Amino acid sequence: MEAKAIAKYVRIAPRKVRIVMDLIRGKNVGEAFAILKYTPKVASEVIEKVLKSAVANAEHNYDLNADNLYVSAAYVDQGPTMKRIHPRSRGQAFKILKRSSHVTVVVKER
Repeated sequence: MEAKAIAKYVRIAPRKVRIVMDLIRGKNVGEAFAILKYTPKVASEVIEKVLKSAVANAEHNYDLNADNLYVSAAYVDQGPTMKRIHPRSRGQAFKILKRSSHVTVVVKER
């Protein structure tokens, strides 16, 4: 049995979220929470929230034991990109891409 949780349209670039996501993939849930707690990245708060939701889904929907869960899959997909324009010298305009992410965490029982 597996349970999953998804956070969509998170306003952090996927590249920044993947750095933290690689740390918890394959770890036990308790160990993953400990890693996320002491990781000094903004993405760790978002991932912790999604992981907590996935664990809650596993307990409530599938009656799985939280102590036996591990992160079987954790990935980040790119969401929509907001385009902004930054004025530069001599009337030029540079594009700023504000990227967003879709964060997915899947937990399974060992």
